[in-house]
Amino acid sequence: MKNFVVLGGGYGGLTIIKELLEGKIPADTQIVLVDRSPFQGLKTEYYALAAGTVSDYDLRIQFPVHEKVTYRYGEVTAIDLEQRQIEFEGQDPLEYDKLVIGLGCTDRFHNTPGAEEFSCTIQSFSKTRETYLRLSEVKAYGQVHIVGGGLSGVEMAAELRESRPDLNISILDRGERVLSAFPQRLSAYVHEWFGEHQVETRGHIAISRLEADGIYNRDEEILTDAVVWTAGIQPVKVVQDLDVTKDPQGRVVLNEYYQIPEYTDVYVVGDCASVPYAPSGQAAEVQGEQIAHIQHALWKGEKPNPHPLKLRGTLGALGKKAGFGLMGKTSMMGRVPRILKSGVLWMSKRHLG
Repeated sequence: MKNFVVLGGGYGGLTIIKELLEGKIPADTQIVLVDRSPFQGLKTEYYALAAGTVSDYDLRIQFPVHEKVTYRYGEVTAIDLEQRQIEFEGQDPLEYDKLVIGLGCTDRFHNTPGAEEFSCTIQSFSKTRETYLRLSEVKAYGQVHIVGGGLSGVEMAAELRESRPDLNISILDRGERVLSAFPQRLSAYVHEWFGEHQVETRGHIAISRLEADGIYNRDEEILTDAVVWTAGIQPVKVVQDLDVTKDPQGRVVLNEYYQIPEYTDVYVVGDCASVPYAPSGQAAEVQGEQIAHIQHALWKGEKPNPHPLKLRGTLGALGKKAGFGLMGKTSMMGRVPRILKSGVLWMSKRHLG
């Protein structure tokens, strides 16, 4: 049997498997899904797990059961592109005929001293659980700082405010305003929401180092009881170690079929792929659909005809009752985008999102 190996059971990897199963897979080919966990974690909702408003059970999705799909659970330590095999921690290697790399991202600490050691993160299921425990231990009226005012930082701060009204919560960002990548009007709405809910937002912060109980904005010491780092991401180390061409963000540069040009038996999907969009679950799903269609065409001996990636927009939550969104050039604020985000989550739990 030929192995079509998918590394990572996230949004991109599972979309590829779902789309492949809906078509005809060659009789001599099996799909092998490799993941460290026996379930998918809904990463776009990790902020809620960290804040304590949902349980980890609520964010697990069981992998599909199908005669064409087998599973391998473990920690991937390296990808040997020359020998076409995956290396594991404490397990035998796995050979592949076709490979999809969808291992996601990890935090980028920008070489900030103490950042990795003294901050919490929400980039993996296990790290998010640790963050939940750390935040739960903060005493009443303690100081919690969210580093990074992008989408993850904003949702984390808002959800934590809903979970812990006793805490003093602050967002620290190097830019002038939160959600600097979004239109000014939308950013102003979120800033106003934070003001109404006693969440401090500070801009133009240049963090020089972190210590056990303090953040340093250049020479200014900011006392803290807990820090959640949401100030950047990068591909996981296994992808960082690949000797292939990458863009300035460390993502793998691909050909028109989302393959590594020097190794056309290898696709890259999601946060590790150099595509003209910021990493997101939606971008991974849309790209995953394209990869599945390309592979079906190749199996049929046809020339693939990929279409440009098209995203529907971005939705964010401000607790359970308010939200914001950007659909094309249209900004959305209030209850409607929050309801839409809940609907997307409902569909994702049923492998429809």
